[in-house]
Amino acid sequence: MSPAGEGEAGALKNAVKPVSNAIRILRFLSQNGGPARATQISKTLSINASTCFNILRTLVFEGVVDFDAIAKTYSLGLGILSLADSSLTEGQRVAAVKPILHDLAERYGVTATLWRRLSTERIVLVGVEYTASDIRVHMLPGTQLPLLMGASGRLFAHHTSMSKSEVRAAFKTLRWKQPLTFDSYWQQIEVAAKRGWSMDDGYFAHGVTSVAVPILASNGSMAFALSAVMFRHQYDDAAISKLADEMVRLAPTLSKILC
Repeated sequence: MSPAGEGEAGALKNAVKPVSNAIRILRFLSQNGGPARATQISKTLSINASTCFNILRTLVFEGVVDFDAIAKTYSLGLGILSLADSSLTEGQRVAAVKPILHDLAERYGVTATLWRRLSTERIVLVGVEYTASDIRVHMLPGTQLPLLMGASGRLFAHHTSMSKSEVRAAFKTLRWKQPLTFDSYWQQIEVAAKRGWSMDDGYFAHGVTSVAVPILASNGSMAFALSAVMFRHQYDDAAISKLADEMVRLAPTLSKILC
């Protein structure tokens, strides 16, 4: 056997089995496509049930695995991302939040979109996930829009350093699908600032309503916006508020991954 072969054999012989099993569990959770129960993990990986449970409990304690006490399932936690935080590209970060966007789209029957500020004047669509419904609002990644357009625009207007007069000047360049005065637009900005989310009800596109929440960086600046796009009158006011509250709850988690 070659020296290299001897080294590999020695490494395998000296491997610490609990550590190896922990890595196998993490790999399984990353590839499974969704949460899994301890019994499923144990059976799939041929790990003793008691040992598997103890490893999972330790991984939960260390923050690299999340446990859903209601569903009794395990999934990768945010801690696993922080281990490689400095080497993650923006594309990898966006990919990491896709399951969150997909879950939102499925549970509420909307198109979940993620917008990033591209410049002082533009935003770009960097992530989109759809409901399984055959009838849905379709949007293309890479789409660019004026910074102040749509539901997210009300939020960017609030979170930038633009004065009211500067917002007014930018507003004059926007083209809406139904009439919208600057006074109404500014009032919507103020409402969004108070409640933490904004809405565009058919102004950006005929027959379409969108709800957006800000995703803030650690310095308080708004780097991204999470938006739920749906058909007008798909939900009443109470249901839209419930959706918005859920999005507000998700925003800090997205911020930890993206910013």
